[in-house]
Amino acid sequence: MAQDHIFDILQKELEGKELSPKGEEVGRIISVGDGVVQIEGLPNAVFSEMVEITRWPGDLNTSATRALVLNLEEYTVGAVVLGEDSKIQEGDLVRRTGKVLSVPVGESLLGRAVNPLGVPLDGKGSIAGKETLPIERPAPGVLDRQSVNTSLATGIKVIDAAIPIGRGQRELIIGDRQIGKTALVEDIILNQLNEPAETRPICVYVAIGQRASKVAQLVGELEERGAMTYTIVVMASASDPASLWFVAPFAGCSMAEYFRDKGKDVLIVYDDLSKHAWAWRQLALLLRRPPGREAYPGDVFYLHSRLLERAAKLSREKGGGSLTALPIVETQLGDVSSYIPTNVISITDGQIYLESDLFSKGQRPAVNIGLSVSRVGSAAQSKAMKKVASQLKLDLAQYQELAAFVQFAQDLDPATKKRIERGSRITELLKQGQFGVLPMEEQVCVLFAANQGVLDETPVEKVRDFEKRLLEYLRNNGKKVLKTIRESKDLSEETQEQLQQLFHGFT
Repeated sequence: MAQDHIFDILQKELEGKELSPKGEEVGRIISVGDGVVQIEGLPNAVFSEMVEITRWPGDLNTSATRALVLNLEEYTVGAVVLGEDSKIQEGDLVRRTGKVLSVPVGESLLGRAVNPLGVPLDGKGSIAGKETLPIERPAPGVLDRQSVNTSLATGIKVIDAAIPIGRGQRELIIGDRQIGKTALVEDIILNQLNEPAETRPICVYVAIGQRASKVAQLVGELEERGAMTYTIVVMASASDPASLWFVAPFAGCSMAEYFRDKGKDVLIVYDDLSKHAWAWRQLALLLRRPPGREAYPGDVFYLHSRLLERAAKLSREKGGGSLTALPIVETQLGDVSSYIPTNVISITDGQIYLESDLFSKGQRPAVNIGLSVSRVGSAAQSKAMKKVASQLKLDLAQYQELAAFVQFAQDLDPATKKRIERGSRITELLKQGQFGVLPMEEQVCVLFAANQGVLDETPVEKVRDFEKRLLEYLRNNGKKVLKTIRESKDLSEETQEQLQQLFHGFT
């Protein structure tokens, strides 16, 4: 009763003071805990609105803590605190801002590491520019899109050849923990250095619940190799509250959409959406949403679909920009049939499945070609890559089928033996260490050599050494051929003959 009386007095006092715009609503906190506050006295608050919390007694315009409205109930409003809640108490004042939560966007963010609210974390000073975009934006409509038809070069042979990614696609990267998911996307970001500056995609890496030291190491490696000039890192670290984990991918997506809407190509990585779902589960439980469609697990499908639907290749009328999404999902003991993996698989345009058994056998990257798929297919490949990849996929499929049947057989006919030997060499050829990305023209030459049987006489354990020496030879003696493939993006009969002559000279 005493608190109610104090609040009534305060409201009367505020009516005669110019502390805030006329007609602004002021409420108060009736409960606080675990980063969630219940607010009384904001009848016109809207979903996803930003509110500001200040201590009482005190000035409403100073030292405000921001919170995000997520629950609209009959008498109260539920909001999550965007930061620490240790200094917030019952009875503190809350005012509406009349704005949905927005983040800074623009060229000034390139090369920077920021938190989900756009606050710099890299010690390089404040960020110039005042342009902002709301974190929740509608996805482009069907008529505003065009089909995905341009390759996003990853520099990784097995992906560019067998599971091509197109600009504007959503390709899931899925697998158990500690088998190279983050290393894979780091290589994809680094490979954009091989792209011409005018068509090079802007990259946005969103770290959700990762250790700050791990993200700092990744930023250091990107900076050392010159990739931070076109990269933005958005980090909600493991020590940050769940509210920032929840906001991070939406904030990163808005930062990426700024460039997409200006006609540029953008790549965004969500690392990872499993932790994002855990954060939403925590918030939904604390907000006391009843289980079912309105809370975890029912609405986590809607949560991720409205995020991933924002990835698109825009039509020429809309500028022709693209936003390519690479969400990462962590599985438990290879179980892709659990709730979150099946959700995201059904939303995306394909998946790259990393298998722990292949990883333990030394396959890097540990991509299971049988379970991985790209639903965009060869529409996202250059003509040169199409010509070498079709034969490669056939050889690999035959090898995997035969290897399963003949592992206990003693006598093999020559044709079967030849297929198994070629398949084992191609499998070895597709191994690729971290930071060992290759431009498209070099991948085409190496895979063409495998298709032509150049590797057939090489022992399996020496295939990677053979590849290394072949690439050195091509860079020194085949510059003209490499340039022709790079510029034409095709493998003409004349180019094939020149390559065969180079292979003959090398062997």
